[in-house]
Amino acid sequence: MLLIFNNALQKQASRTTFYHAFTSSSSLNPNKNLQNNPYTLISSFNCSSSSNNYGSSTEEEEEKQVNFNHNNSQQIQGLKRGENDRDEIKHPLVKEVCRLIDLRFKWDPNLEDQLRQLIRSLKPSQICTVLQNQSDARIALQFFYWSDRLWRYQHHPVVYNTMLEILSKTSLYQGAKRVIRLMIRRRIELRPESYGYLMISFSRAGNWRKALQVFSVMEKAKVTPNLFVYNVAVYVMVKACKLEMAMKILSRMELVNVSPDVVTYNCLIKGYCDAGRVQDAMDLIEDMRAKGCLPDKVSYHILMCYYCKDNRIEEIRVLMDEMLNKSKLIADQVTYNMLIHMLSKYGYGFEAISFVKEAEDRDFSVDKVEYSAIIHSFCQKGDVDKAKELVEEMCAKGCVPDVVTYTDVINGLCSVGKVDEAKKLIQRMWKIGCKPNTVSYTALLNGLCTNGRSLEAKEMLNMSEEEWWVPNSITYSVLIHGFRREGKLTEAHEVISEMIRKGFSPTPAEINLLIQSLCQEGRPNDAKKLMEECLNKGCDVNAVNFTTVIHGFCQKEDLNSAFSVLDDMYLNNIKPDAVTYTAIIDTLGKKGDIEKAIEMIGKMLHKSLIPTPVTYRVVINRFCQHNRVSELLSLLEKMLSRAPCKTAYNQVIEKLCCLGNLNEAYKLLGRVLRTASRMDANSCHMLIESYLKKGDPLSSYKVANRMFSRNLVPDWKLCENVSKSLAVNGLSHEADELMLRFVERGKLSPKNTKEMQRFSTRVESLLPC
Repeated sequence: MLLIFNNALQKQASRTTFYHAFTSSSSLNPNKNLQNNPYTLISSFNCSSSSNNYGSSTEEEEEKQVNFNHNNSQQIQGLKRGENDRDEIKHPLVKEVCRLIDLRFKWDPNLEDQLRQLIRSLKPSQICTVLQNQSDARIALQFFYWSDRLWRYQHHPVVYNTMLEILSKTSLYQGAKRVIRLMIRRRIELRPESYGYLMISFSRAGNWRKALQVFSVMEKAKVTPNLFVYNVAVYVMVKACKLEMAMKILSRMELVNVSPDVVTYNCLIKGYCDAGRVQDAMDLIEDMRAKGCLPDKVSYHILMCYYCKDNRIEEIRVLMDEMLNKSKLIADQVTYNMLIHMLSKYGYGFEAISFVKEAEDRDFSVDKVEYSAIIHSFCQKGDVDKAKELVEEMCAKGCVPDVVTYTDVINGLCSVGKVDEAKKLIQRMWKIGCKPNTVSYTALLNGLCTNGRSLEAKEMLNMSEEEWWVPNSITYSVLIHGFRREGKLTEAHEVISEMIRKGFSPTPAEINLLIQSLCQEGRPNDAKKLMEECLNKGCDVNAVNFTTVIHGFCQKEDLNSAFSVLDDMYLNNIKPDAVTYTAIIDTLGKKGDIEKAIEMIGKMLHKSLIPTPVTYRVVINRFCQHNRVSELLSLLEKMLSRAPCKTAYNQVIEKLCCLGNLNEAYKLLGRVLRTASRMDANSCHMLIESYLKKGDPLSSYKVANRMFSRNLVPDWKLCENVSKSLAVNGLSHEADELMLRFVERGKLSPKNTKEMQRFSTRVESLLPC
């Protein structure tokens, strides 16, 4: 009875767990517990069963596990063959399970009970198909966890390996670690491939060190790495740009009698080519031959791709000869297609044409895909005449260009200003039966807008229904930018309205460009109306858009409207940032409303917003202009506790010097001289120069002395002027002492020996015996 009661509790727990696992926000991160309690990789694989969230196994479950794991290796091979059957996805049970998983946000107990019954009816290969058919690996992982906790159900070993394979295509290494821990706990045989999948997950997450630690885990688990695992390790090191470590793995393979294959060497060749070490890659090919592993076409193609980047045709020819003579490989259609595409990609169209002719001489067919790549290359470089010539050549050879080829030519014509010729090409496409698509028309409209003919582009857009093409969001964006560049903001606003009516949503960046243009023309009210229209129609409006409108009102010193927009931000659940508050604070300071500015700064800090360098500059400038230094210093202490700014007090001193408030600047000198940096020296120099201009050389002398006391040597030329001014004002003693400071530090240059002769007697009397 107790066992039945426990099983009933397990059944009820699984009924509720699946709904919460799939609908809670934590389902997006199935490894939250692992992240909050990080273990080392090795210890996490060997943790006890109490360290996970599955609870202890019952005796019945353990007995079932022992029977289930009998003859695992024989079953896996047969199931793997069925796993690759593409018809599994068409099975009614698989379709129904996938449908129920897609309805996870509308779950109720009845739907969950249906899914539970269906899972028990599925074969392991069908469970694998369900996992592979999920759009997000995190959803597949949650389904894997939930079904694993079902009463009287146990995943087959092949399901675990399929889940690891799915996770290897993502960076969810925590999930992969947990799956392997489950396999260890359930006594399921772990193959080397399972660990290889974990290494790939670590690599995708950018953690190559943890990927290498998997070798230690395998050694502790007494699993011998095979060729697949070593190839994965080499690939991980190459992706991490650790070529020397990849070569060490190659040496380790030789020590443990695992013969590297062509895949191993190709990974290394690709790594050397990416690092620009092509000679090392060539040496590796020779090393392959010496060890009896002949290079394949992929080996040579990798090197050829590298040479294509630098247009090194001669080296490519040498490699093609080497393929034939040394490796007995013949350059085929794939080789020529690769060369044509790579040369076209890097802008070497004429060289690509030479390989086209060579391929045709060898009776290989070059289709419109290759020709289109070359035409695109010439259009990118602006050589439209050559692109048109190639189109004619295609037609003459019976290779009919398609809409992609013609669209490239249209785009190329528009880029060089031949918009009328592009319009004629559109008409020609209709005549020859090649219907232009939305991309073709969008390219033409972009050319019209770029050349200042946005109104003509708008007329073409209005005729789209008659010409049987449908504009998309990019088409409308092209027109919006065209009108904005021409300063026709009203027309741009109309296009956005039409765009929204047709069901397209402008991006926040597109909205902001038009809002900014309206504000620059002094029309913040129109900018606000545009933003409200987009907001009401469900478009994505963000804090940047609101801030731009607020800044527009601030430029007109319309603070009431600016605060109104700020209130609208909160009403629409959009949080203002530090830039938003900075715009308002700047305007308040400009108008002299310092108390209100202090209040806004307090609100900004209360909302945990980090002041930006612009915020510091605005606050310092405005407060210094109104001689509110005491309030400024109090605010700076609060702001600096949130976001350190090394130059804050330097800016205050320099601003006060510009405003002539030298006494307040001198009071802050102690805060600046705490660090004694080069920036501090510049601030002190500015204060010294300001005192000199004011006719107060004694204060300049005091500033210089304070610099010397902080082991910060002032500028010699500036102090020379101070010394002269002191002497003129009858302060020869101070002038001589200032020069003595430079003598003590050995900072006087040979140029100044004559000048120092005046002070030699006085200096000698001041020097200690």
